[in-house]
Amino acid sequence: MYMIYEILSTAMMIYSYAIIIYILMSWFPGARDSSIGRFLGSIVEPYLEPFRKIIPPIGGMLDISPIVAIFVLQFAMRGLNYLFLQLL
Repeated sequence: MYMIYEILSTAMMIYSYAIIIYILMSWFPGARDSSIGRFLGSIVEPYLEPFRKIIPPIGGMLDISPIVAIFVLQFAMRGLNYLFLQLL
């Protein structure tokens, strides 16, 4: 059971880092057009899309939906931790 918890916890942590890297790539021109940027986009965009539909950009330019998406992912990680501790 601990192994399943470790795999899920590690996967969620890596995914949150992938979101952060993808966000930072938007600061550099052409970074999202690279092979790494396209790969991260194919992984991250399906998760970010529902948040972008709900949360409009502030002032038409500042997109805070990835921040909310990371908070939701962190909340899910804490829920996973709580569930694992309840099973012990």
